[in-house]
Amino acid sequence: MLVAAALAVSIAAPRAEAKPKALYVVDIHAPRALRKLLEAHLDLARFADRQDLTDDEYEFLVTAAPRQVADLLETQGYFTPAVTTDERVIEGKRHVDINVEPGPITVVTTVNLGFAGPMLTEAPARAKATRDAWSLHEGDPFSQEAWDAAKDTALKTLQAERYLGAKITHSEARINPATHKASLQVNFESGPTFTLGALSIDGTRRYPDWIITNINPLNVGEIYSAERVQELQKQLQATPYFASVALDVDSDTAHPDDTPVRLKVSEYPYQSVRTGVGYSSDTGAYIQGNYQYFNLFDRAWVFSVTGRIERDQDQGQVQISMPPGRYGWVNSALAAYTRSDIQDTEIFSMRAGIQRARTSQYYDFTYSLLYYRDRLLQNVGSSVTSSALVPNWTWTRRDVDDLVFPRSGNIVTISAGVGVKQLASDATFGRLYAAGREYVAIGKTDLVLLRLELGAVFTSASTLDVPASLLYRAGGANSVRGYSYDALGNNVGGSILPTKYMITGTSEYQHWFTRDWGAAVFYDVGTATDTWYEKTIYSGVGTGARWRSPVGPVNLDIAYGIQNHSWRPYLTLGIAF
Repeated sequence: MLVAAALAVSIAAPRAEAKPKALYVVDIHAPRALRKLLEAHLDLARFADRQDLTDDEYEFLVTAAPRQVADLLETQGYFTPAVTTDERVIEGKRHVDINVEPGPITVVTTVNLGFAGPMLTEAPARAKATRDAWSLHEGDPFSQEAWDAAKDTALKTLQAERYLGAKITHSEARINPATHKASLQVNFESGPTFTLGALSIDGTRRYPDWIITNINPLNVGEIYSAERVQELQKQLQATPYFASVALDVDSDTAHPDDTPVRLKVSEYPYQSVRTGVGYSSDTGAYIQGNYQYFNLFDRAWVFSVTGRIERDQDQGQVQISMPPGRYGWVNSALAAYTRSDIQDTEIFSMRAGIQRARTSQYYDFTYSLLYYRDRLLQNVGSSVTSSALVPNWTWTRRDVDDLVFPRSGNIVTISAGVGVKQLASDATFGRLYAAGREYVAIGKTDLVLLRLELGAVFTSASTLDVPASLLYRAGGANSVRGYSYDALGNNVGGSILPTKYMITGTSEYQHWFTRDWGAAVFYDVGTATDTWYEKTIYSGVGTGARWRSPVGPVNLDIAYGIQNHSWRPYLTLGIAF
């Protein structure tokens, strides 16, 4: 601003002689939100702590203050403020009182969005999408920030599909200070439809370009879509090879056909070591580590070793994965071991096999063939060993607004497997598992979380003939709160054994006081049993705190188990480094 610029030049200019320093206090009397705005941007307030202001500079700032206050209030929709200043000297120090009566706020009365270009005949639905994205409606208070945000959001929506070169050809906000009304007019020009050209790759040194080519879902000649371009970016970031991914699509309206798609990547080194610590009220504190080598056999195969030590269980896994093939499918071989000692039941589980997996922006698919060999120790009887060769299919769909902190949408996982006696299995069985979470936004901050989890092993054989790691128990922070982790199952002599069937559900309401802090109330219900007609339904109610931490959600809950008449705290968090 000219005031600030003149002041800066004046202060910076060399002085022939010392001048009196201006020490003063500014008190702004205005509604809280406007007071914060003026304290942050009004020159008289910003320079109040300067010790080298001259008397002339001080008087200049005081004189300019009312006009600058009016200019700042206009950005918030107040066009007829009353501003007065009062100068006093208290105990030798200058005090300036600025009294602000903002007057009525200006309200939007009409919004006219106009469209021109090929979109009118090619894709009129894009006009509707742009109108739906417009965020400043009739009856809303007018402000410069809201006006700029509405235009920016609407234009980005129009540019997000087909019309990458779309632009605003005219925008006008007509303000009537006498009536405190704003009339808005914005005209959009779609420009031509853009189609995608070939992908150019820059930055690959360690790993071959064909890894990116195999993952790339984009086709030459397809109509531009920002969502499709983001899908490529997310696919690449999901691989272990690239530390950063930057995509740029040329928006030159003179050459919309087969517009170039430029990709620049930076690569991870050949080796990676990661460690982490965390805590869960289910299994206590844990420490984990992961080592990866990304160029096994000089063919970009990935060798990884993962381990985790907890209070009640330990686990480790070794895996060798090939680079992504066509359409992003990854083939791998793995061997894993888990030992758990939970609810007076000790389980030693080994599994090994092969799998084929594909991860995309919204869907995950996994086909696997794994051999399980488990040993179970309980309070009553000797240990039991069971084996199974299980072909399995798993499907996951993610349809949420935010993967880390979702407020709307759902996540669904379905898994199905089978074991056949005499084919490396001790029993014939079918196994199904399904889990889903639904997020329903309530107002601008709150949400309802609904969770359902189902598991079933269908077999006429004893559960002891099925590997324990393929069976089910319930209870704990992510199951039925109010009960210990895996405390709901088949009680045999004090040992809680895994069962054939499991169902749990949650209904939770979250109220967020700020962006990062909230509270929740919830009701959980569920059971795990071998026979439905002998089942006991367990339920728990409780409340908790929610924190959107920099590393993910942190939940602190306390729940009351209605059947066991006890209170239990739950804390889930994780810190990676």
